[in-house]
Amino acid sequence: MKSIFLNGFRLFAFLFLSLFVYAQDPLPLTVQEAVRIGLERNKSLHASLMKVKNADAKASETNVMRLPSVKFGGSYARLSEVPPFEIGPFPPVVPQRVLVSPAVFDNYNLRLTLQQPVFTGFRLSKTAEAAGYAAEASTGDFRKDRLELTYGIQSAYWGLYRAVEFSRVIDENVAQMEAHVKDIQNFFDQGIVTKNEVLKIEVQLSSVRLLQIEARNSVRLATIGLNSLIGLPLETDIEVRSGLQFEEKNPGELKDLINRALEIRPDLKAMALRVKGSEAGLGIARSGWFPQIFLQADYVYARPNSRIFPLQDRFKDTWDVSLSASFDIWNWGATLHQTDQAEARLSEVRDGLAQLTDGIVLEVTRAFLAKEQAIEKIMVTEKSVAQAEENYRITNQK
Repeated sequence: MKSIFLNGFRLFAFLFLSLFVYAQDPLPLTVQEAVRIGLERNKSLHASLMKVKNADAKASETNVMRLPSVKFGGSYARLSEVPPFEIGPFPPVVPQRVLVSPAVFDNYNLRLTLQQPVFTGFRLSKTAEAAGYAAEASTGDFRKDRLELTYGIQSAYWGLYRAVEFSRVIDENVAQMEAHVKDIQNFFDQGIVTKNEVLKIEVQLSSVRLLQIEARNSVRLATIGLNSLIGLPLETDIEVRSGLQFEEKNPGELKDLINRALEIRPDLKAMALRVKGSEAGLGIARSGWFPQIFLQADYVYARPNSRIFPLQDRFKDTWDVSLSASFDIWNWGATLHQTDQAEARLSEVRDGLAQLTDGIVLEVTRAFLAKEQAIEKIMVTEKSVAQAEENYRITNQK
């Protein structure tokens, strides 16, 4: 009984929400408003922006690695009890035992350390350089994603516009066919036409109604696709407010368009920056062939201080400055293998840059030819529309 009640309640809630959703007025939207909303709400574009922030933070992190670092640490240790260090007696000069160093069981240590890399085989400078190129490349990727999203929203918007207009034309055809079926049925009732002619028109009406269903489904799917791109609820109905206006523009010669695309395309700039980053990565790998030199200074405040003899159960401060150097004499070819990997990555990115350049040339050429073809189609369609209007005028006169 309880399950029946729950199922009934869920069905009622579903029907109520469905009626509420479909009762809402359509959202009027222009193509500019759709682009603005999409740029603000699209999750993929937001993720691309977060990649930019991550890369910028990484570049800042690598830059500060070349600066001196200061660390502070402290410790406490309780030692097991041992007898103090004593000598003697040495009669008659030293008649009794002499305490040389007391046993201190509570040890406190405070240390302040400053470290400055002096020479790392250009590892740090190349790392900062590579991170900077990566940050700039991620910015280029974000610009590319923004442009692609803008283009995708515009394409989805005009796709919805086309689906709505097609659905409207189909609705008009259905209305005309229904009127035609009614006329044919009247002719049949008067014995003017045969039953076969009536069935033929009814079959045509059924076909047009099937197209009507497909057209309405296309409108719904186009609406859902646009809502998904701009970040609106998928069930939101959209009223298309922008209209198409043909305005012929001369973008220039194909060669000039290709050169302009190669200059301003953000994805091409990002790939070129990745080439530079890979070159810096090769320098990072080669840094293993050089010694690593660091300057370090320590300030110690300890109780007892091990550098002071004899030990005293009190806080004493000391300091030290050191210059350390290390060099890999033999690491089983690890540096050589890292260099080979970096060279391979550099060649791979250079090949990617060349492929992207060729792809942009092909893309611009294809778009240019498609634009020329579209202009010719528009001219032919305008002539067809003019002819149809003339036929309509003549038919009305008759």
